[in-house]
Amino acid sequence: MKGLEKRLETLRTQMRERQIEGILITSIPNRTYLSRFTGTAGILLITLSKAFLVTDGRYMTQARQQSPDFQVEMHDGNEFERVAALCQQESVQILSFEEEHLTYAEYRILLHLCHETQLVPIKGFVEELRLIKDDQELQAHQRAMRIVDQVYEQMLEEIRPGNTEQEIAARIEFLMRKMGASGPSFATIVASGHRSSLPHGIASEKIIHHNEMITFDFGCFVDGYVSDLTRTFFLGKPDEKHSEIYGIVLEAQEKTLETMRPGMTGKEVDQIARDVIESYGYGDFFRHGTGHGIGLEIHEAPSLRLTSEEVLRPGMVVTVEPGIYLPNEFGVRIEDDVLITESGAIRLTKATKEFIAI
Repeated sequence: MKGLEKRLETLRTQMRERQIEGILITSIPNRTYLSRFTGTAGILLITLSKAFLVTDGRYMTQARQQSPDFQVEMHDGNEFERVAALCQQESVQILSFEEEHLTYAEYRILLHLCHETQLVPIKGFVEELRLIKDDQELQAHQRAMRIVDQVYEQMLEEIRPGNTEQEIAARIEFLMRKMGASGPSFATIVASGHRSSLPHGIASEKIIHHNEMITFDFGCFVDGYVSDLTRTFFLGKPDEKHSEIYGIVLEAQEKTLETMRPGMTGKEVDQIARDVIESYGYGDFFRHGTGHGIGLEIHEAPSLRLTSEEVLRPGMVVTVEPGIYLPNEFGVRIEDDVLITESGAIRLTKATKEFIAI
């Protein structure tokens, strides 16, 4: 069974178990996961026996090419009118919709049009299927990860004082595209000097100077799937405090990678890294969760943070990214993408974690 056929069959199995006659998919990542359609306009209607992709005239050829398992339907300006007609045609009495991805205005339109169909909200239905990556998804992830590994190594050779953070970010994004990425998976972070103490210090007009800590946090899309890599290095000669903080963060990250296992909750994984950092007295300066899931989106379940009860399972891909941020001084974060296996975790990003001084 091919990848998309298997996903649809798994979805329908879940639909039968929950007594769902039909489901309307309006989330773009969920639509892509189930159909591979990448156009900017389109929704899915899936029943226990048929699958429809409703789009406009611009995308009819693309939709048929990308989504051969779907019957492609063209609407004339109101996609929900076509959905309502299909529900009547297929005798769908109860239609589930994604409550987090349908606006109230869209719901009112659908409610008005679906006279003979009851609308029932569901949450996280497709997202649950997306938690476990299949071989095709892992291959796309790994291609995206190889690109960021290579870009980081090249940037270590190129970076010099005098460039702005924005110029460096532009170079990173150019190289990712040149190596085969379709684009960055989020706004590239280049944070130098005191700005490295900002966990999400998106590249600014600040000029990079000698004797500064620099953090890169960047990723790319390949075949719809993301990578997410963070590395911190020093431009010049670091002092003892720079080396100390880097060593603590690296110890916290490696301890987490060595210890995390399927069956652990997100908060248990988070506590591993947090315990290391707290043992050195820097707990107040670790101000975010230890990681998050990745896939078609840069932030997916499961979350690795203090409040997360989500359980790790084999086949999940997550980040592990502890950090210490000393306000107005500098910060350090080290992040890798990780595959959860039957016995532990495998690091998928391979870029060096040595504390490099250039």
